[in-house]
Amino acid sequence: MKLEINTPVSLFPAISFLLLAYGNRYVAIAGRIRQLAADHTAAGSGRAAQIVTLRKRVGLIRGMQTFAVASMLCCLVSMLLLYLQNGAPGKTVFGLGLVLLIVSLVITLFEIQLSTRALDHQLADVSSA
Repeated sequence: MKLEINTPVSLFPAISFLLLAYGNRYVAIAGRIRQLAADHTAAGSGRAAQIVTLRKRVGLIRGMQTFAVASMLCCLVSMLLLYLQNGAPGKTVFGLGLVLLIVSLVITLFEIQLSTRALDHQLADVSSA
């Protein structure tokens, strides 16, 4: 397979979009955590479960962002190696970048699952009130 410098370049918009989306998820969770902290004086039993879930989600988002940034770095190194006419190392680093991006997306699936479970709990609280 011939890998041109244009191939790693084509991933830049996707990775940038992912980092933006991950950042937005982080901001939303940070807002929820701040809201829970403000409501802590009137905390009910459901708040403790929400805090545990939010901690897990923050950890997952940290992993998502870490692997996405590592993927972008691999794309940059790959482009540099391809520019320097080092085909095999450039392909290897590009492949590693793709694997890191896949890991980031898999972590995203887990975070989405936690997010929907948290929403289900909140809906259950609202419908029982």
